Amino acid sequence: MTTTTLRVHEPREIISLVPYRLGFRPRDSVVAVSLRAPRGRVGVVMRVDLDAMGDPVLGSQVARAVVGTLGKDRATSSVLVVYTDDDPRGRPGPVERAVHHYREASDALLGPAAVWVVTASGYLSFDCARPCCPPGGRPLRELDSTQVAARMVLAGTAVAESRDALVRFALADPDRRRVVARSRRRWERRGAEALVRGPAAVEEWRAASLAAWRTAVSVAAGTAPTGGHAPWGRVEAGLRDRRVRDAVLATLVPGVGDLPERSLRGRRTPADVDAEMGRVTARIMGSADGRPPVLEATRTHEAALEGVVVHGLRDRQAPALTLLGLLAWWRGDGARASVLLARALGDDPEYRLAALLDAALTAGLAPGWARTEERGTDGAR
Repeated sequence: MTTTTLRVHEPREIISLVPYRLGFRPRDSVVAVSLRAPRGRVGVVMRVDLDAMGDPVLGSQVARAVVGTLGKDRATSSVLVVYTDDDPRGRPGPVERAVHHYREASDALLGPAAVWVVTASGYLSFDCARPCCPPGGRPLRELDSTQVAARMVLAGTAVAESRDALVRFALADPDRRRVVARSRRRWERRGAEALVRGPAAVEEWRAASLAAWRTAVSVAAGTAPTGGHAPWGRVEAGLRDRRVRDAVLATLVPGVGDLPERSLRGRRTPADVDAEMGRVTARIMGSADGRPPVLEATRTHEAALEGVVVHGLRDRQAPALTLLGLLAWWRGDGARASVLLARALGDDPEYRLAALLDAALTAGLAPGWARTEERGTDGAR
């Protein structure tokens, strides 16, 4: 997760930064930027739909939630950037309502907020009379010549053209997906039969499901035996079992040894193993024990989970999409994580882990390692 120090009186730099922090170019959106003392350091960058904050009934509630999140981020002031197709000045509508709702919520906690608008052709101050900013605003190309833009380009940071473009999976060819579907159905039947045979059979099925995941990771890493096929169907079926999913989650964290396998033994997870699993989760989520991911391993795990998605059933991928969202969030890509979790909840609105992670994202919560780093940086100033 990257941070960029900007001065509050540089709105062009802040506007230029927004797409890089989100990972995509917003449309029909309202983006609130947290600015922290003493030097206007950019903190949380939070996007909501324009229609949501501009809603006549619920918009004020949305605005209060956004401002509350910025307050938790220790903002001392903020900038609001509205993305809409046309120049909204002097035209009643969702932009005017969204700005009103935000300023009403912001005044008490953060003080007056500067509001900027990015249209299809330019950018402008919402409060600027037309002689100050021409219709449609100043040319967008000015935003490409800022220090922020230059720094991001040199760092190789890319911006997707839309939010959905952050996550596009090309499905595997139909023949391969049919083979995987047969494998998945066979593995689901074995799981159902194991439930009838008793706890020992269930434990064996879960262990074999985890072993299938280990094989899939080897395939993604290019270390599987030549000619081997990744058991996508078995992994897809296994992930629907909560204990298998949690064991797979544990494998995403380095240095856990055989904890994932031990977590599957017995009808219930032993108390000591459960405590170990809690510590593993704290390495991702907790601010005290939070550790950054090992990026090479994380990319391999993401590739394996994407393999499950592209070979599996459409609209039934909540477990794999949720774990992909967790990994994206852990390495600091909140925009991608948000899209993945939205897709997971679209597949299964009741999927609890996806809902919990989505709530953390909505609240602007960074992964544990980022909060630890941030505290250390702030303390050093």
